[in-house]
Amino acid sequence: MRIDIVEPTLGGESGHCRNFILSLCGAGRGREVAFRVYGGRGASLPTAEGERCEVVPYFFRRIRRLQAFFLYRKLLAGPGRVFVSTAGRTDMVLLDLAAKGEIPPGKVFLYFHWLRPSPRKLARFRNFAVSHPGVTVLGPTETVVGPFRECGFRDARVVPYPITPSGHDKEGSGDRFRHVLFAGAARPDKGFGRVVDLIAHLSSLRLDLPVTVQTSPDHYDRHEPRIKADLERLRGIGYPSLRVCPGTLDPVAYAELFRGGICLQPYLRDDFADRVSGVTLDALSAGCPVIATEGTWMARAVHRFDAGVPVEDLSPESLLSAVRMVISRYGRYRENAAAAGRTLQEENSARYLYELLSAN
Repeated sequence: MRIDIVEPTLGGESGHCRNFILSLCGAGRGREVAFRVYGGRGASLPTAEGERCEVVPYFFRRIRRLQAFFLYRKLLAGPGRVFVSTAGRTDMVLLDLAAKGEIPPGKVFLYFHWLRPSPRKLARFRNFAVSHPGVTVLGPTETVVGPFRECGFRDARVVPYPITPSGHDKEGSGDRFRHVLFAGAARPDKGFGRVVDLIAHLSSLRLDLPVTVQTSPDHYDRHEPRIKADLERLRGIGYPSLRVCPGTLDPVAYAELFRGGICLQPYLRDDFADRVSGVTLDALSAGCPVIATEGTWMARAVHRFDAGVPVEDLSPESLLSAVRMVISRYGRYRENAAAAGRTLQEENSARYLYELLSAN
């Protein structure tokens, strides 16, 4: 059997889609399933590519929708199964246009990472469900999947967001606090501006609290105008205890960020109320405590395991208070984070998604 994975945003070393696909392909390693991954023009997966995993650099950003239409038409007419790993409404439109009839059950699987319903979207979903009732819709939480069931999809399932397998020996690793950390792409919805506010506050107080900030661009290798302004502001602060990682990191260097860290995630509540964060999963898998916005999926994970501090107020004063609380009990929070990571490694294993996609 072959599974064709469609992920136009797969390019360099950054992005949740990369670890998502690596986890899935890793779960199928040594089994009788071959993966073909259609990614962006710079796509590669060096640690996964081989006899059972082929990466096709396919999509140009400007014409990716047109390319997706022709790709879907080819894949629907061919053998194997089609898995859209970061699905959206546009994929349904293109699949409907590309199909020469009803898409048969077990042919197409759409993974929606998050959903912000609107009457227009729900109407499109209902129409698609009528035309193609055999398409399987997947998502990480019931909040994401439930609306698809209500729109008439016969097969809409909650499947855990695949976690990156942990290569850490968490016991005795990173027992001492090293730095406050912002990891991942610098984006407005991830509260990057709040992180810059905190650093400005630390500077105004003349503190020497170590801070490491990853400022890599999004999966299209760009920074939004607001982020460019925040980066300029960050450069102007001149905080001496700041370390900036401006680009994407290889897996070893990225994993090293979490050692002895406190992972700061002041993400926007409305955008991440029920949206799974790969950074949270990576942090907890590395035994790194998390400070997260109250009312988000990340904060619920923190509450569940007492693996950090959820915050309602994202002001610099509130974030600094949370950081100090974690530092004062760092050993305890680190142990709880490591325990959370072990549990989530099992609960979010990619094998659940792999078994569903490869089932006869």
